[in-house]
Amino acid sequence: MAEILLFHHAQGQTAGFLSFADELRSAGHMVHTPDLYEGATFADVPSGVAHAKSIGFDTILERGRTSADGLPAGLVYAGFSLGVMPAQLLTQTRPGARGALFFHGCLPPEEFDAPWPDGIPTQIHAMTDDPWMEEDWAAARALAGTHTGVELFAYPGTGHLFADEGGADYDEAAAAVLRQRVHDFLDGIA
Repeated sequence: MAEILLFHHAQGQTAGFLSFADELRSAGHMVHTPDLYEGATFADVPSGVAHAKSIGFDTILERGRTSADGLPAGLVYAGFSLGVMPAQLLTQTRPGARGALFFHGCLPPEEFDAPWPDGIPTQIHAMTDDPWMEEDWAAARALAGTHTGVELFAYPGTGHLFADEGGADYDEAAAAVLRQRVHDFLDGIA
């Protein structure tokens, strides 16, 4: 069993996001899902991004950072899109990370004033032609190309939140492959 701190995407804690967390729980993992938006959800990504900008990305990062307070070391940090920001911050700055899962996003490690912890098992998942990933691909490729244990999975398509069941970009086939890869990854950590 792995213990996971899973962060939601720009639309908030949607039914698809919560379903993903519940699936991991059903597999025997302990999953924490802090709400960075304090209950707000949005019907589409642009509205959610506008909300994130209005409260500030520094606030989102701080909410993510403090959500780990009181939790043990040895967590797997995971995030969907916007949620990759706090997941990556904690992976790089909080000692003891056992793994990282980045869905639909990746930032250059330099963003967090801490080196990437080499050897941390990591998976990055995104669609090849996702317009929201345009700036993130370089960071994802660099991280996978220069650090041991980092795997990059590119799925054909243009969808962004393709693993959020019920969302506009949901892709059942790609999401099934992603879920299986995640289960295998977590079983290897547990």
